[in-house]
Amino acid sequence: MDRGRKGEIMSEPERVTAEEVYDKMKSGKTLLVCAYEDEQKFKAMQLGGAISLNEFMSKLPSLSKDQEIIFY
Repeated sequence: MDRGRKGEIMSEPERVTAEEVYDKMKSGKTLLVCAYEDEQKFKAMQLGGAISLNEFMSKLPSLSKDQEIIFY
Protein backbone atom coordinates (compact mmCIF):
# COMPACT_ATOMS: atom_id res chain seq x y z
CA MET A 1 0.00 0.00 0.00
CA ASP A 2 1.06 3.57 -0.68
CA ARG A 3 0.37 6.81 1.09
CA GLY A 4 -1.67 9.48 -0.69
CA ARG A 5 -1.00 13.20 -0.70
CA LYS A 6 -2.64 13.72 2.67
CA GLY A 7 -0.98 10.69 4.24
CA GLU A 8 -3.97 8.36 3.90
CA ILE A 9 -3.25 4.76 3.00
CA MET A 10 -4.11 3.92 -0.58
CA SER A 11 -4.52 0.44 -2.00
CA GLU A 12 -3.27 -0.69 -5.37
CA PRO A 13 -5.64 0.04 -8.27
CA GLU A 14 -7.91 -2.85 -9.16
CA ARG A 15 -7.94 -3.97 -12.78
CA VAL A 16 -11.37 -4.66 -14.24
CA THR A 17 -12.54 -6.10 -17.53
CA ALA A 18 -14.48 -4.17 -20.13
CA GLU A 19 -17.50 -6.37 -19.37
CA GLU A 20 -17.33 -5.50 -15.66
CA VAL A 21 -17.14 -1.79 -16.48
CA TYR A 22 -20.07 -2.06 -18.87
CA ASP A 23 -22.22 -3.83 -16.25
CA LYS A 24 -21.34 -1.27 -13.59
CA MET A 25 -22.09 1.60 -15.96
CA LYS A 26 -25.47 0.11 -16.92
CA SER A 27 -26.43 -0.24 -13.27
CA GLY A 28 -25.34 3.32 -12.47
CA LYS A 29 -22.94 2.12 -9.78
CA THR A 30 -19.80 3.66 -11.19
CA LEU A 31 -18.47 6.83 -12.76
CA LEU A 32 -16.27 6.34 -15.84
CA VAL A 33 -13.63 9.03 -16.30
CA CYS A 34 -11.37 9.54 -19.31
CA ALA A 35 -8.16 10.70 -17.63
CA TYR A 36 -6.82 12.93 -20.41
CA GLU A 37 -6.52 16.58 -19.41
CA ASP A 38 -6.53 17.65 -23.05
CA GLU A 39 -10.11 18.02 -24.33
CA GLN A 40 -9.10 17.01 -27.87
CA LYS A 41 -7.65 13.72 -26.59
CA PHE A 42 -10.78 13.20 -24.49
CA LYS A 43 -13.00 13.64 -27.53
CA ALA A 44 -10.86 11.22 -29.54
CA MET A 45 -10.72 8.57 -26.77
CA GLN A 46 -14.17 9.00 -25.15
CA LEU A 47 -16.10 5.81 -24.41
CA GLY A 48 -19.89 5.89 -24.17
CA GLY A 49 -20.99 7.26 -20.81
CA ALA A 50 -17.54 8.57 -19.85
CA ILE A 51 -16.94 12.06 -18.58
CA SER A 52 -13.85 14.20 -19.09
CA LEU A 53 -11.24 14.74 -16.39
CA ASN A 54 -12.29 18.41 -16.24
CA GLU A 55 -15.93 17.45 -15.65
CA PHE A 56 -14.84 14.94 -13.02
CA MET A 57 -12.80 17.61 -11.20
CA SER A 58 -15.83 19.93 -11.11
CA LYS A 59 -18.00 17.11 -9.64
CA LEU A 60 -15.39 15.97 -7.13
CA PRO A 61 -16.59 18.09 -4.17
CA SER A 62 -20.11 16.65 -4.45
CA LEU A 63 -19.15 12.97 -4.88
CA SER A 64 -19.67 10.50 -2.07
CA LYS A 65 -16.54 8.90 -0.63
CA ASP A 66 -18.19 5.57 -1.48
CA GLN A 67 -18.62 6.46 -5.17
CA GLU A 68 -16.81 3.95 -7.37
CA ILE A 69 -14.72 5.70 -10.02
CA ILE A 70 -13.02 4.01 -12.96
CA PHE A 71 -10.31 5.90 -14.82
CA TYR A 72 -9.05 4.91 -18.22
